[in-house]
Amino acid sequence: MTGHAAEHERTMAFAEIALGQIKALRQAASPRNYEVWYAYATGYHPSLNQKINETLQQSGALTDADIEQIYETYLSPTRLTDRIDKVGHQVMGEIEQVMAMIDAAAGSANSYTESLADMSEKLGNSKDREGLRAIVEGLVQTAKEMEASNQKLEQRLHASKQEIDTLQENLEAVRTESLTDPLTQLANRKFFDTTLDDAIADARAKNEPLSLMMTDIDHFKNFNDSFGHLTGDQVLRLVAMSVKQNVKGQDTAARYGGEEFAIVLPNTVLRSAITVADHIRRAVMTKELMKRSTGEHLGRVTISVGVATLHKSDSAQTFIERTDACLYAAKRHGRNRVMCETDPEVAATGASVQVA
Repeated sequence: MTGHAAEHERTMAFAEIALGQIKALRQAASPRNYEVWYAYATGYHPSLNQKINETLQQSGALTDADIEQIYETYLSPTRLTDRIDKVGHQVMGEIEQVMAMIDAAAGSANSYTESLADMSEKLGNSKDREGLRAIVEGLVQTAKEMEASNQKLEQRLHASKQEIDTLQENLEAVRTESLTDPLTQLANRKFFDTTLDDAIADARAKNEPLSLMMTDIDHFKNFNDSFGHLTGDQVLRLVAMSVKQNVKGQDTAARYGGEEFAIVLPNTVLRSAITVADHIRRAVMTKELMKRSTGEHLGRVTISVGVATLHKSDSAQTFIERTDACLYAAKRHGRNRVMCETDPEVAATGASVQVA
C-alpha cells in the first residue's frame, strides 16, 4: 500500500465517524457540521472534543448554536489572526501613549529651559538680596516640578515596558499555538514542513549529513475501534512522550498526520539516526496502556519506524517518500521494528516503493 493509499484509508475512516455522528444526532449534513465532527474524529483538538462531550452529557444534543460556537472557538481560520490583530492593536496603543508622554516630557523640558533662561536674565539684572532670593526659590520650584515630571515619565515608561513584555509573550503564545499540535504538544505539520526545508538548505550549505525518521503506530485503528477515541488519544500522547524524551537539541519532532510522526535530525548520520529510532521504539514498547475510566489494562503499544538520510538529488518531497518507503517496509515485515534505506528488504523493493 502506498503512502497515498494509506492516507486515503485514514481520512475515509475519519469521514465515516463524522458522518456517523451526524446521522446519530440527526443533524444536517452541512459543511460546518461535517468539519466539526471530522475534527472530533481526528482527535487533533482535544479541547474541542472535551467541549462536545460535556455538551452532549449535559443536554444530550448539539444545537446549531452549539456547533457554531464550537467552530468559532476551535476551528475558525480567522481565530489566530484575530488574536494576533488584537494584541498588535494593544501594542500600538501602548506605544502611542508612550510617545504622547515623551512629547509631554519634551514640552516640559522646553518650558524648563525657557524658565532657566528667564531666571538667568533676571539674575543678571537683580540688584538686591530679596530679588535674588525670589529668583533662587523660583529655580528650586521649577527644578522640583521637572523632577516630579521626570519621575512620572519614568514610572509610565516602566509600566509600558512591562505591558509590552506581556503582549510580546501573548504574541509568542499565539505563534507557538499556530505551530503546535494541540493533542501531542509536538510540532504540527506546518512547522515540520518549514523545518525540513530549512534543514535541507542548511545541511547543503554546511556539507553536513541530515537524517529523517518517520514512525507509525501499529494497529492504531484497532485501538480506536475497540476502545474509542479517548483511548486513541491516550495512545498518541504516549508515543509523543516517548519521542520527546529521546529527541534532543536541534532535532525536531512533529505529528506528521493521524498516527504518524516525523523527526528531523540535523547533522546526524544514518547509523546514529537508526540508534535514536530504536531507542524511541523500545521506549514506546515498555509502556503499558491502561484505560483511565476503568483501570483496565489494554496491553502494549508498538511502532514501526523508517529512517533515511539526505541524498544530493533530494527535494523535501523525495526525502519524505524514501523515508516513508522504509516505514512501510517495516510494517510489511512484521511491524515493531526500524528499517532504513540500506536494509535489503527496502533496497529490494526500491526506495520509492512503499508497502503496508
